[in-house]
Amino acid sequence: MDKVAVVILNWNGVGMMEKYLSKVVRLSEEASVVVADNASTDRSVSYLQANHPKVRVIKLDRNWGFAEGYNRALRLVNAEYYVLLNSDVDVTPHWLAPLVRFMDQHPDAAACQPKLLAVANHHAFEYAGGAGGFVDALGYPFCRGRIFDTVEDDRGQYDTTKEVMWATGACMMVRASDFHQCGGFDPRFFAHNEEIDLCWRLRTRGRKVYCVTESHVYHVGGGTLPKGNPRKTYLNFRNNLTMLYKILPSNQLRKVMWWRWLLDYVAAYQTLLRGNVGDFKAIYKARHDFRKWRHSFDDERRKIQQQRVSPEAGRLAPFAILWQYYVRRHVHFDQLPPIGE
Repeated sequence: MDKVAVVILNWNGVGMMEKYLSKVVRLSEEASVVVADNASTDRSVSYLQANHPKVRVIKLDRNWGFAEGYNRALRLVNAEYYVLLNSDVDVTPHWLAPLVRFMDQHPDAAACQPKLLAVANHHAFEYAGGAGGFVDALGYPFCRGRIFDTVEDDRGQYDTTKEVMWATGACMMVRASDFHQCGGFDPRFFAHNEEIDLCWRLRTRGRKVYCVTESHVYHVGGGTLPKGNPRKTYLNFRNNLTMLYKILPSNQLRKVMWWRWLLDYVAAYQTLLRGNVGDFKAIYKARHDFRKWRHSFDDERRKIQQQRVSPEAGRLAPFAILWQYYVRRHVHFDQLPPIGE
């Protein structure tokens, strides 16, 4: 069994692999490198065979999406730690060692991430994960270094290893035993919010998630579905609502879902007033499809609630990020009220 396996899920991403894979291989000597290909129709597989014969290639029979693609690939990878790495991540020297060392020294940690900075601006956090993610009282995700569309410059203000609520799927180290015992990613999500859902489920079991800022990498972001794409909007809204339905304790579910019904439709009409018909339709469709399929998650919801180790396990941040951001004008993470863990 390998100590660490760096697993890159690829779909028609040969351009990104040409830019970044050689560096991943060179700077990950302590790990095996695996590319799981989601039935790409470009020259991804032939590129790997010609240029990286030592990289193991797992060929999946169709595009299973991010969630189920990783689930299927990781069943075939035997390692103590998986690093789920996007193909558009530019790694740095010694990026892996701090993550491995932290996980070795903290057996209560199920997952961790490095500090995620932007390829386009090495002095700024990257939208998808910043210095670790959190979820507010109504289910909205945000990060150290990024709240909604406000992305901070990295001035070292978050250079502390910290327990967080979720680790970014762009670069996440996860203990293989935790990943499989928790059931992996929810395959019905296809993509978006699946890493938040996984980390939240792990936390309800008493496991912990961290950002280890001694390590940092650079992320392009938006490579598969760029920001503003209606499909991405649809998946984010549908999957976020589904995650809340599955994991929220019963004494919180009704209240949170009422607020989200109101706020989601406010968001929909705001996009329409800005002339964005695609996102307006996407939000409506997301809410419609969530209503249609939510009861198919009832068994999983019961299981999650039964496995919760305490009423406090996996709790959310004790404030509404919309209020903090738009009313109190707290646009940076370090302006927010404390988040206890």
